[in-house]
Amino acid sequence: MSMAESIKAADRKNGRFYATGKRKDSVAKVWLTNGAGKITINDRAFEEYLPRPSSRMNAVRPFEIVELEGKFDVNVKVAGGGLSGQAGAIRHGIAKALVEYDESLKKTLKDAGFITRDSRVVERKKPGLKKARRSPQFSKR
Repeated sequence: MSMAESIKAADRKNGRFYATGKRKDSVAKVWLTNGAGKITINDRAFEEYLPRPSSRMNAVRPFEIVELEGKFDVNVKVAGGGLSGQAGAIRHGIAKALVEYDESLKKTLKDAGFITRDSRVVERKKPGLKKARRSPQFSKR
């Protein structure tokens, strides 16, 4: 057994589950521990870090799908991108960590589309164009 596997086994025994979630340019490291449902993002309160209710709802949706709200404390370190991408990364990380907790939840979460990484990213700007697809304004004279 490798060092990483032994650490993972020890964490699982202590009721700690880890996963990495990604969305756009955001990467979220998510740790679930048995608890009362307290969510901390980058050492700040959940409501303080994600002020938009839609982002908060999106981030904790996996718990609602599998009916485990309030069973885990969530600690998240997230970096990159904007708040909506970070909320998506947190959702992806929570879903993967729940699968670490209980493999039987995988089908439910996969059917809801939370296990699959949303691979859509911003398209790059092309030479000779104003944006990715917007061409320069045409002038007849």
